[in-house]
Amino acid sequence: VVAREAALQKAIDDAKRDREEAARVLAEHRAALEAARAEAQRFIVEGREAGDRVRTEIVEAARREQQEMMERVRRDIASEKDRAIAELRREAVDLAILGASKVIERNFDDAANRKLVEEFLASVGTARQKVR
Repeated sequence: VVAREAALQKAIDDAKRDREEAARVLAEHRAALEAARAEAQRFIVEGREAGDRVRTEIVEAARREQQEMMERVRRDIASEKDRAIAELRREAVDLAILGASKVIERNFDDAANRKLVEEFLASVGTARQKVR
């Protein structure tokens, strides 16, 4: 009977020890699962942050490129405007020379005529700017 009670007590003690071991292993697995969930959540947050940074960088680069393009267009427009004004002045000089030569029926050489008219137009342009 004593041997039987001892065997029973041993079986109870073994079962208790096995149950405690199972509880410990279950707690470890739960802790590992929770750690894995936390790490996955951290990866998700980091991924979103990285995506936001990339999106912000792309938007900023596009904004800079657009601004540079606008500056280039403004410079091109100003250059074309200056070129057109210079062309108009040349044409005005040619027309003025032709008109003046018809009116006075006296014609200097072409270079002297051009110089005279260009000086006159420059003085007219300066006088107009002073009035404004």
